[in-house]
Order: sequence, then C-alpha cells, then structure tokens
Amino acid sequence: MPVLFLLFILIPIVEITVLINVGQTIGTWYTVGLVLLSAFIGVNMLRYQGLSTLARAQQRISSGEMPAQEMVEGLVLAVGGALLITPGFVTDFIGFCCLIPITRQAFVKGLMKRFKVVSMSKQQPFGQNDAFDESKFDQKPPFKDPSKPPRQGDIIDGEFRRDD
Repeated sequence: MPVLFLLFILIPIVEITVLINVGQTIGTWYTVGLVLLSAFIGVNMLRYQGLSTLARAQQRISSGEMPAQEMVEGLVLAVGGALLITPGFVTDFIGFCCLIPITRQAFVKGLMKRFKVVSMSKQQPFGQNDAFDESKFDQKPPFKDPSKPPRQGDIIDGEFRRDD
C-alpha cells in the first residue's frame, strides 16, 4: 500500500517537472499541443488495439479455449488508455508502451508469471490444497454432440425454426 501512495505522490511531481522543462524549452503552446496530440493518437491506437484484442479473444472463445492472455492484454490496454488520457509526457510514454504490441506482450508475460506465482502460493477455497493447474484453462469445454438424442432427465427449453 505505501508503494501505491508513493506513486500517487511521485508521478504528478515528475510530470509537472517534465512539463515545465519542456514548456521552457519549446514553448507553452507547443507543449500543450504535444500533450493534446499524444492523447489523440493514443485514443486512436487504443481503439484499434482494443478491437484487435477483442477479436482474438472471441476467436479463442469460439474455439473453446480460455482467452487468459487476451484478458490480461485488455487490462494492460485499459491501464495504457488511462495513462494516455492523463496529461504529461512520462505517463504518455508508459501508456504508449502499453499499446505497442511488442512491449505490451512483455508486460503481459510479466503479469501472467506474477499471477501464476500468486495463485500457486494461495490455498484453494473450501480447504482444497491442490496446486493451481493452468492446463485446465486450455482444455475445450465438454460440448454435447447435437446428433445424439438427449439422455433421460435432460430438459431442453427453446424455440425451433427451420429455414429452407
């Protein structure tokens, strides 16, 4: 918790210092223009990368796989978008790093490793002491064969329409 508090104190101080130095070097209006331009470019990149990640996640879901990497990428994209909207050059740099696919994948790999370590060190709920098994997320769900009739006791509720 103290680390988060320090970040909320240090980041604005660093941003203000950088903005003042850039403003003194290239001028106030050019600095404001650069901040607005970086926010505009960042929002457009965020939209493109977000739609791309969403399409990959839908593709993995339709093939019956768990889109764990795409979910973490979505989280990194959301953080990057928030940093790009925040005025300043340091947060814009970090935000663009979250949007560029190469650096974003490095962030995702680091986060996935961190989550695996945390999940393996915690006990499962209800007193189960089994280790976290990530292979369960890559398995396809057990879909029933639609050509076979339902077993005794299965209830299917729905509507049917035949289009010839």
